[in-house]
Amino acid sequence: MGLGLLASRVLRFHTNRRNLLRTIVTKPELQSPEASAAAAAPDPTPDLPPRTPVAGARVHFPNPDDAIEVFVDGYPVKIPKGMTVLQACEIAGVDIPRFCYHSRLSIAGNCRMCLVEVEKSPKPVASCAMPALPGMKIKTDTPVAKKAREGVMEFLLMNHPLDCPICDQGGECDLQDQSMAFGSDRGRFTEMKRSVVDKNLGPLVKTVMTRCIQCTRCVRFATEIAGVQDLGMLGRGSGEEIGTYVEKLMTSELSGNVIDICPVGALTSKPFAFKARNWELKGTESIDVTDAVGSNIRIDSRGPEVMRILPRLNEDINEEWISDKTRFFYDGLKRQRLNDPMIRGADGRFKAVSWRDALAVAAEVLHQVKPEEIVGVVGKLCDAESMMVLKDFLNRMGSNNVWCEGNGPSPNADLRSGYIMNTSISGLEKVDVFLLVGTQPRIEAAMVNARIRKTVRATNAKVGYIGPPTDFNYDCEHIGTGPQALVEIAEGRHPFFSTILNAKNPAIIVGAGIFERMDKDAIFSTVETIAKKGNVVRPDWNGLNVLLLNAAQAAALDLGLVPESSNSIESAKFVYLMGADDVNLDKLPKDAFMVYQGHHGDRGVYHANVILPAAAFTEKEGTYVNTEGCAQQTLPAVPTVGDARDDWKIIRALSEVAGVRLPYDTIGAVQSRIRNVAPNLLSVDEREPATFGASLKPECTQSISSTPFKAAIENFYMTDCITRASKIMAQCSAVLLKK
Repeated sequence: MGLGLLASRVLRFHTNRRNLLRTIVTKPELQSPEASAAAAAPDPTPDLPPRTPVAGARVHFPNPDDAIEVFVDGYPVKIPKGMTVLQACEIAGVDIPRFCYHSRLSIAGNCRMCLVEVEKSPKPVASCAMPALPGMKIKTDTPVAKKAREGVMEFLLMNHPLDCPICDQGGECDLQDQSMAFGSDRGRFTEMKRSVVDKNLGPLVKTVMTRCIQCTRCVRFATEIAGVQDLGMLGRGSGEEIGTYVEKLMTSELSGNVIDICPVGALTSKPFAFKARNWELKGTESIDVTDAVGSNIRIDSRGPEVMRILPRLNEDINEEWISDKTRFFYDGLKRQRLNDPMIRGADGRFKAVSWRDALAVAAEVLHQVKPEEIVGVVGKLCDAESMMVLKDFLNRMGSNNVWCEGNGPSPNADLRSGYIMNTSISGLEKVDVFLLVGTQPRIEAAMVNARIRKTVRATNAKVGYIGPPTDFNYDCEHIGTGPQALVEIAEGRHPFFSTILNAKNPAIIVGAGIFERMDKDAIFSTVETIAKKGNVVRPDWNGLNVLLLNAAQAAALDLGLVPESSNSIESAKFVYLMGADDVNLDKLPKDAFMVYQGHHGDRGVYHANVILPAAAFTEKEGTYVNTEGCAQQTLPAVPTVGDARDDWKIIRALSEVAGVRLPYDTIGAVQSRIRNVAPNLLSVDEREPATFGASLKPECTQSISSTPFKAAIENFYMTDCITRASKIMAQCSAVLLKK
């Protein structure tokens, strides 16, 4: 057979198939008698009461004059102008099936599952792509609409493999649910099903591309939200498939979100493959602590083990996305865990002891040193309750040298506006000019970076960046590498200053890596000069932001964890590390006694004399404050490991052994103590804005250094003790960073 004849037959087959579907859903004589009668009957539009919007549907009327009225199945519904038919149906409480449509992605209109009837339209229309017009009469439940959906579903299942029993999407699959609700009870296809070669997208996303229904959600997510041009559609007709244009891994820090948005089992989690079924898992609502964003997550566990982590919807913080580090670091929770209290013997080896013995040794040494020689350092993952109890305990022992790692040697905790994101994360969408100073949001806070990218795409906002060369996934002007570029802008010598001056809502984002610099006060003073001259801070707008790195930083500054002297570590004889693994101990005296309280055998353990095992964030109730000043809580999802205890309970027990008993016996008592120090920490899920602006700060006499800014995070996938213990993060580090 010649190639021309073969091509013409294939084309004729596809044309006939399309015409058959069109004929079935539009010609009355080919429908059942009941369907024909229903289609021919005049449209009864009774005087029905206006349908109230369904619970959860967010209807915004920026201008009441822009509201239009449409009729959904005979019910009048008021909607804002510019909405689609599908959105109008959602507000009316009618569920329209869909595969390709996603509320946060552009409209593709290629799955045709959302077909509805519209009065005066000759054939069913795709409701996701059709704008709603005033007085439009939409019918979602007619025989024609049902027949159209059945036909679409039959074509979708024509090449779909029947492997639901071994598919990881089973039980939470849109194709399963919609074929049950809207599909036919049988198919008529008897030919061979097509198959597609699987693609290698890296260590996180597993592909079974034969299951793909070409909805293109993953392609649109990668291009629009993640900002990487890695995925695309190849081929046409029955040879159409999604893949990478060249043999390339998906290198985005948000790549795991394609697992959630894929409506079938084509893209699933590689680490979670064949581990559990979704109906076996217990979900616990919690928050992420791997960075300072506080993304809302759901921890799915089975028995004592965390099986997977999924995002929760929070429009103000992470919308419905999470970073790959948040999603996949959970396997580090079961590796290198500290199970029992331990004491280092004379031979340098640790031996397991009882809690009573470990606390007695620590308390005995505490009484042998002077109060000013006692130092406490709080780690990146600590909750507000444990920090409050540690501060109270060391204060009772006569020491006020307690601080949080990452906040620098002499942090300024007087004004909250100096260390939180004053515009809020969702407020970044109003910004028209960004100035990033010493921060790389894509690595430090992936969800904040996603919000900046969303703003740049929607409004063409301008972005200026001062810092080491880095890779942004949006257009950005690299102004310089060090503070000198900042001084030029402050003095009005750089063209970017006029860009800030002409902006309606400018924002400056300063990276928390600057806290560790000796000239940080001079840098913040220069930034405030730009803010005053460029109208960045006004009564109606505060665009001066600090992007924190760690989950514990904001709460530590709220609670006043500020050391008395910046060089207290040099004269310390007793050091209490509470989950602090990245603190610099080079200047620590050789004869200093160290207690390490934490959940992982990470860097801090190497120097310790006593080890006290604590609970990880998935095993306890704790309060965390994110970079925008919003207090949120973790809840216990799994039981504690071995003989570990909550952080605040360990310090409470140590205080009793040391003879300075703290007055807390419950977490409620600890929280009432927090209420006296920082009441904003107890306003859970509420953002407490800073009361005063930057103008109250004293004048700075410090001179600015010419040292360029450094990257605050070297490796996105390994930033704390849990991620460093994770095998999945190690694979990402090796494969995606090419280390």
